[in-house]
Formats: sequence, structure tokens, C-alpha cells
Amino acid sequence: MKKVFVRPRTRVCYGHMWIYRNDILRIEGEPEAGEVVDIFTSNGVYLGKGYYNPTSKISLRIVTRRNEPVDKDFFVKRFKTSLLLRQPLLRDSSACRVVFSEADNLPGLIVDLFDRHVVIQINTLGMEKLRPYIVDALVEVLEPRGILEKSDANNRKKEGLETEEGWIYGIGPELLRFEMNGLKFYCDTKGQKTGFYLDQRWNAKIFGKFASGRVLDAFSYTGNFGIHALAGSAEHVIFLDYSERALEVAKENVKINNFSLEKVEFVHANAFDYLRSIQGSVYYDAVSLDPPSLAKSPRSLDAAFRGYKELNLRAMKLLKTGGLLSSSSCTHIISREKFEEVITVAANDTRINVAFLHVGGQPPDHPVRLAVPETFYLKNYLMLIERR
Repeated sequence: MKKVFVRPRTRVCYGHMWIYRNDILRIEGEPEAGEVVDIFTSNGVYLGKGYYNPTSKISLRIVTRRNEPVDKDFFVKRFKTSLLLRQPLLRDSSACRVVFSEADNLPGLIVDLFDRHVVIQINTLGMEKLRPYIVDALVEVLEPRGILEKSDANNRKKEGLETEEGWIYGIGPELLRFEMNGLKFYCDTKGQKTGFYLDQRWNAKIFGKFASGRVLDAFSYTGNFGIHALAGSAEHVIFLDYSERALEVAKENVKINNFSLEKVEFVHANAFDYLRSIQGSVYYDAVSLDPPSLAKSPRSLDAAFRGYKELNLRAMKLLKTGGLLSSSSCTHIISREKFEEVITVAANDTRINVAFLHVGGQPPDHPVRLAVPETFYLKNYLMLIERR
């Protein structure tokens, strides 16, 4: 086994899993890109095993702190451990995230279960090299009818990898049916990320319990928040998204839950433009904002702040007094404190008083690892809006 020696007192010594290129002091042997190596501090303290990629800014990612083989049995044990943690979620659902990358000590790997089918993302060269073990272990632990790979993340480009998408074990339909929170949904295998945003499972459920009357589900994708609102007291829901395909799948989600199509409307538009265009002409009882990440790096923080502020300001203006706003941010670049600042500025500019009814984040199948702050990314606030 090749050895890599790194600086002492780096973040990895306190539980993080990433080692940057400039923290590497020397290498014994000539590891291939993606190969698993033993990692030590410069004074000989064993840190664990990780995979090596000399072309990546993050040159080492630790997969185990033990001196153990990283093989099929290794992944079988990891998958069983992760699945056991998720069992409470599977009591009223047939879907969950089984592996959440660094949060489950498997950096670069995402595994989502949708009933009897599995969707995976492999985002790093090291995990790409371990692909045969991963697939064999998933087949043994989850016994799926099919495994779909949707490895299209931008991280693959940084790792020198091409996009991979297709069935790598068995096969399944284009729309994978599953249940969540007592409702039925389709995961779109041709859609974004793994096909459905399971991380909003609890925030959408809480929104559905409180939302009533006329509801706007902005950035609806395939309708998670709006479907939950229909299951509650919503009288009419508008699903707003830029993707025509996402809206078609949202319509299918309405149908499989036997909700009347007379209670829904599907609007294909840019949410920023649409919210601006209807100012002063229509008002809602509840609005959900679940935009994609507006900050990909710290350099885009200011632009993201302005974007989130505009969205929340526009939504606040559209709400009746006593209305509800559910607002989310899905990037770790925007901290909870920064997102609350966005809401505060928007509320002050619109002369709105805000009361937080619910402060949400990630569900247990998207755990946050304390030593890896990058695993904490999702913020959600359910707000009561009152005119001053």
C-alpha cells in the first residue's frame, strides 16, 4: 500500500475527510490517480485510508479511519449501517437517501432508494475506481430490481470524469413510483439530480399541514410542496417551474394521488420573471420558494444574497396578511445566519412582520456531520406574514 504524509493539525485530524493538495508533504510509492492509499501525519500518526487524485484540488478523501481493506465487504457493511439508520423513515415511505456522501463516510457517493429501484451518483475519481464493489454491495444489501446511474454532477468534471447516465444493473421505468409521507410520487429518471428531492420530505410535509386556500408552489420541480398542500387544506395550487418536463411529471403526481385537476394549474415560466410580472394583481394564502442553489462558491455569495432577497421580497408582497411563506436555501455557502439576514432585509423592505412557525433543515437521511460543515446545506423557514 502506498503512503501519503500530510501536515499535522489539518482539518482531517479533527474529523474532516478532505486533504488539499498543499497539505501533502510527501508520497511513498507512485499511487495511480484514484488509488486507495494509507494516510499519515508527518510525525507518523495513522489517519486512515483514502483515495488519491493528484489533479484535484482536494487530492485525498478519507473513506475509513481503520486499517482495513476497501473492498466489497467494506461497502456491504457501510450500506447496512446506513440503511439501519434510515429504517424509521421507511415506516411511512418507500424511499430514502441511503448514502449521503461525506455524511455517511463515503465521500463522492450518493445512493437514493425509490421503492425497489436505486439511483446513484458517483462524483469522484476514487469512487469511480471502486464502482464494481459499490454495485455488487448494493445488489446484496438492497436487492433492487434495477440500479440507475445519474453521475452528471459538475464535480466529475473537476475530477477529470465524463458524465455517466443509464441502467447499470437490471432496468426500470422512466418514472419510478414510490411513497413518502403517505403520498404517492414519481421519481423522474430523466430529471434533475437523482430525480426527486428527498431532502425536503419533512419541510414539504409541514408546509402541507399549514397551507390552505390559494397556494403558489414556485420552483415546484415535480410538485413536492404543492402535492403536500393538496393533501391538506389547499383549495387551489399553482405549480410554477421553468421545466416543461418537470411540470408534466408534477401533473402525473397529482393524478396518482387522485387530486382533482380542477384544483391545480401548471405555469411554465422563469420564477423570477413570473413573480415580478404578477405583483399587485394576485394574492396568495401560501407560497413555497424552493429555488436551486444560487451560490456555487464563496465568490458568488453577494449575487446569491441579492437573488434570495428578491425572491423573498416578491413572495412577501404576493401574500395576504396572515399568509404563509415557506422559503428554502440549498447551499452550504449561505449560512443559516446569512439566510435569516436575507429574510430580515426583505421583510423590512416590504414593511412585513415575520413569525417563524417552523425552522427546518435536512431530514435524518441527509445527516449533518459536525466536522464536515459542507454537509449542512439545507435551510427552510415556514413564516407567518403580517402587514405592519
